[in-house]
Amino acid sequence: MSKALVEKLKARFGARILATPSQHGDEAIVVAAADWREVHQFLRDDPGCEMQMLIDLCGVDYPDREPRFEVVTHLYSLTKKHRLRVKTAVGDADGDGADVDSLLPVWRSADWMEREAFDMFGLNFVGHPDLRRILLYPEFEGHPLRKDYPAQRTQPLVPYREGQGVQGKLAPFGPDEGMPFGRQTHDASGPSEVN
Repeated sequence: MSKALVEKLKARFGARILATPSQHGDEAIVVAAADWREVHQFLRDDPGCEMQMLIDLCGVDYPDREPRFEVVTHLYSLTKKHRLRVKTAVGDADGDGADVDSLLPVWRSADWMEREAFDMFGLNFVGHPDLRRILLYPEFEGHPLRKDYPAQRTQPLVPYREGQGVQGKLAPFGPDEGMPFGRQTHDASGPSEVN
């Protein structure tokens, strides 16, 4: 069924479908970033496609090639029971220019998925109304799922925020969060460094 879907897309978009890889029965198409939203809109709205569900949206980092990043969606039709993976490539070797249109106008569920890809990879979803970090705190520097992000990097200390935490202060991490080095513990006297 998914092969027929790929053929339908090739008939509709022609050479704008850049590749149609298939692996173990999983069909995929590759499109240019400029065609990203239009192809997804067609997949959702066309009666022959009816891809009502955006299952996932994620990023992949290939630091030794250009464009460096892939943006990938996994789609599913609830009525026709077919699946499809859609990919596009964006960004230069430094991670700049990793721009692609937001799919929020097509699926509301793209909201947090795009924020996660922005947070973890630095992918920019053009037109997203609230593109900010979702998993990491706002002061975090860098994008930790990029292959060139150093695993042992220590983030700058963040001042305590006002809130309901210890002595009216809210710690940037809870006692079981973050990396084990440089973690602070809290007791009645306030924060102290773990040795």
